[in-house]
Amino acid sequence: MKVRKVALLLSLIVFGMGGVVGAQAQSFPKKAISLVVVWPAGGSHDIAARMVAENIDKSLGEPVVITNVTGAAGSNGMRHVAQAEPDGYTIGLMGMHALVQSFMNPNAPSLDSFEPLVFMAQEPGSLQVRSDLGINNIEEYVQKLKDSPGSLIHGNDAMGGNTFVYTKLLEEYFDVELTKVPYPGHAANTGALVSGEIESAAMPVSTIAQHHEAGTVKTLGVMAEERSSLLPDVPTFKEQGHNLVSGDYYIFFMPKGVPDEVAQTLESAFLKAIQNPALQQRMEDMGMTSSPGGRDIARQVLAEQEAIIYPILLNGDLVHESLIK
Repeated sequence: MKVRKVALLLSLIVFGMGGVVGAQAQSFPKKAISLVVVWPAGGSHDIAARMVAENIDKSLGEPVVITNVTGAAGSNGMRHVAQAEPDGYTIGLMGMHALVQSFMNPNAPSLDSFEPLVFMAQEPGSLQVRSDLGINNIEEYVQKLKDSPGSLIHGNDAMGGNTFVYTKLLEEYFDVELTKVPYPGHAANTGALVSGEIESAAMPVSTIAQHHEAGTVKTLGVMAEERSSLLPDVPTFKEQGHNLVSGDYYIFFMPKGVPDEVAQTLESAFLKAIQNPALQQRMEDMGMTSSPGGRDIARQVLAEQEAIIYPILLNGDLVHESLIK
């Protein structure tokens, strides 16, 4: 009889402990979650983050609030997340900039400081000029730079942003030189191109499509395997005989050390939000290629991007000597 009573008591204790653990796991989140965007409002990363935030409240039961932490080519925002408490209440949205800065800038947060959470989408780069410049295709663009190096005033992100990388790719691939002017984000860069402050840019498709359609700018080529649904009249670089493919990516990430049960909750909620058919349509309308995946897929994409980007930076003498592998 005593043995049966002890067994019953132990089972009640175990059951009770399981209930406590379950309650703890389900208690997240208890407050709003800060989603850090490392670029100014109005750019493609900011828009993507806001789209997800709008669709995630029902899954988490708490709001996701966008926080723009800008500067240092995205490193300020990355550092903000890296130094946050690893409790799941501060997450970020990274792109190509984080990888580039991790090799170029010894003061930038290392990618080892983060844990990829969810892969959202990719977005191709493109090359455009002002329509009144009189350049109609890539060959004319390259020829002008061959004839007169540095003759085109070209806008791009500060060192480390995706348009900075697209610009370096263009210069290296075609062996040309641009007069480069850095801007703090895509919105400012686009405004400079539309106003005539600069003559050329290498912007994400979504950022420039409306200006292409309006006729203010002319997009000469898209850096993708296939034409963009936003710019169906614009051929890819490959179609024009140039094997130049590059694009930004969207990965939600956390500080290192977030408890696994919290990470699982976030992963599930973000995936559910991204897979929403209405949001998928909005991403397609923005020219993104969406193939959402959880932590394993996010890690895989980041590793693949590192294999592509590192050699470009190394060949351009842009990897800091202390970070050369």
